[in-house]
Amino acid sequence: MSSASQRPAHEDAPPAPSEEGTRAASGEETPAASPEEPFAECVLCRAPTEYPESTPGIVLCPPCEWLEAQRTACSG
Repeated sequence: MSSASQRPAHEDAPPAPSEEGTRAASGEETPAASPEEPFAECVLCRAPTEYPESTPGIVLCPPCEWLEAQRTACSG
């Protein structure tokens, strides 16, 4: 598999929201990192996310999160 196919194409993703917290697909408020705490890296593209480093689990940046939601919505 080539490295180009492993990285998501961010050109298709909408711009990231500018507010501190956003609504997740589950309807929960997503945590915004405090100014003192560094932002976590996206597990797919290593871009900074809107989540603090202390967030457990898989953390995605807004473009990767959008692409992942689009991919899984059509898997049915």
